[in-house]
Amino acid sequence: MGVGRTKRMPRAVREQQMLDAAVRIFGQRGYTAASMDEIAELAGVSKPLVYLYLNSKEDLFTACIRREARALTEAVRAGVRPGLAPDAQLWSGLRAFFTHTARNPDAWAVLHLQARTHGERFAAEVAAMREEIVAFVTQLIAAAARDAHRDRGLPEREVAGLAEALVGAAESLADWAGATEGVTAKQAAATLMNFAWAGLGNLMADRPWSPPEGADADAVAQPAG
Repeated sequence: MGVGRTKRMPRAVREQQMLDAAVRIFGQRGYTAASMDEIAELAGVSKPLVYLYLNSKEDLFTACIRREARALTEAVRAGVRPGLAPDAQLWSGLRAFFTHTARNPDAWAVLHLQARTHGERFAAEVAAMREEIVAFVTQLIAAAARDAHRDRGLPEREVAGLAEALVGAAESLADWAGATEGVTAKQAAATLMNFAWAGLGNLMADRPWSPPEGADADAVAQPAG
């Protein structure tokens, strides 16, 4: 009876079942150590069936990266509700990011660690996801600057740099939160808001930080004697 139901399982459902198992094994054991036998066993299917659906270990890993990258970007986009104040939009986006990575630690390990260290093909998949998130954050920062009614908008390069810095900090903080007992997604998001928004808020109010006078000369001054 159970076998009959398995045979009638739609291909798309069974494929997702295999990807679920693969993400767990890849995330916990790493790409190199993970075996197709383990993945098939966890998915409750035969190894030949995994190969029939997903061709090779490399193709299976690529499919995992693409699915989890799409899930993460969609979670962040869904978390930012239009019409909110700029800081509230950033806060809601960060909470969505940290909530998703906390709930899916194996998927985050696949995206942030495994995919980046096991070949150009995999790294390129993650780079495309990261570019999409950076572009989205860039739009948020640019919109915040416009909403601040400044006479001059932030230079495009500066906005791009701020977005890169913010995404990079979020990635590192997600690793830290995952490895630190008791840190919630809300706490991780608040930590980054406290770190980033104090500076961004001042930029929106046209109060950028400037190096102290003579700082460049001090940096290159040679000690006496």
